[in-house]
Amino acid sequence: MRPESTPERTSALLERIAREDGHPDISLGELLDRFDGRAFGVLVVIATLPAFLPTPIGAGAIAGPLVVLLGLQMAWGLQHPWLPRWLRRRSFARARIARFLDRLGDGMARVERLCRPRALLVFSGAGWRLTGGLMALHGLALSLPIPLTNYPFAFVLLILAIALVERDGALVAACWALMLACIGVVAALGDAVIETLQR
Repeated sequence: MRPESTPERTSALLERIAREDGHPDISLGELLDRFDGRAFGVLVVIATLPAFLPTPIGAGAIAGPLVVLLGLQMAWGLQHPWLPRWLRRRSFARARIARFLDRLGDGMARVERLCRPRALLVFSGAGWRLTGGLMALHGLALSLPIPLTNYPFAFVLLILAIALVERDGALVAACWALMLACIGVVAALGDAVIETLQR
């Protein structure tokens, strides 16, 4: 993957999407087409939205499967995300992105201040595939109905998403450790998770 010389900050990128004039909704397909190679990072940000906003059903059940799909594609070596046509047509309100930014603006800004393009080998070859594989497992963990895990698991994904957009390979590598820790928590609670699913 060829890094951009002056990548736009994640918050600025999302702010531009949220505040654009025109249709109040934006489709996932339009998002992909506009952000090309950075679309994986942007989509991971979008996938975490339900975990930070009130939803009528479990947030992990919404975000988890999409994260798994994106992670598997990265593990396969794709440099640009693919989504089925029906999912590309799915749209969401730009106002939801604005609410997301208002809620996490300070936290996102702090993470962004730590980011800069570095360790770029992470964005190709084995590093890229490893990120995808861990992301798929992390998305699976997020989708499980384990109490009190949605927010911290989703926050790890948010940090990873920012690192992908900002091309910060060192932060991506730190996220490997965080995702492994989250996966380890799920593995340690395996019996309880199985019992919950059986109910």
